[in-house]
Amino acid sequence: MRNGAGNIALGGVLAALALVIMCLGTMIPIATFVCPMLCAVLLMVVLRRAGRRIAWAWYGAVAILSLLLAPDKEAGAVFVFFGYYPIVKPWLDKRKLSVLWKLALFNVSIFAMYSLLIYLLGLDQVASDFKELGTLMTVITLILGNVTLFMLDVLLGRVSGLLRRRK
Repeated sequence: MRNGAGNIALGGVLAALALVIMCLGTMIPIATFVCPMLCAVLLMVVLRRAGRRIAWAWYGAVAILSLLLAPDKEAGAVFVFFGYYPIVKPWLDKRKLSVLWKLALFNVSIFAMYSLLIYLLGLDQVASDFKELGTLMTVITLILGNVTLFMLDVLLGRVSGLLRRRK
């Protein structure tokens, strides 16, 4: 499926599925982080089947629509600030010390996202969640986020391998 119409159709269907996933994210509290990861897997499919240009357009469309339509704005923000990861992953994999680059990208993105949500947009709910957790639990949550990044990285690598074999 390398023709333009087929790529756009695939992107449209998977974008609609991604929005459904993002909208269902409010049903389960942990889904704030799981839904953007599932959407990242869909982005990997778009990237492998349709190419980088369509993948960037897909990411942009899903990011904007997630912020506008998804009830969980934090999940939408996670996708906006880190949903592009499947597109940059092949580039990061080729770098020396790729693990450190991936950690840096993730942590800078997450810190920027939460800083924007709390200080610029004034989402008091997010700030109160961090106050309730306390410093130790916030650090543990960040560590678990980094572990989850590596699990996502492995999953995206396997999905990419499966898609390469199916061509």
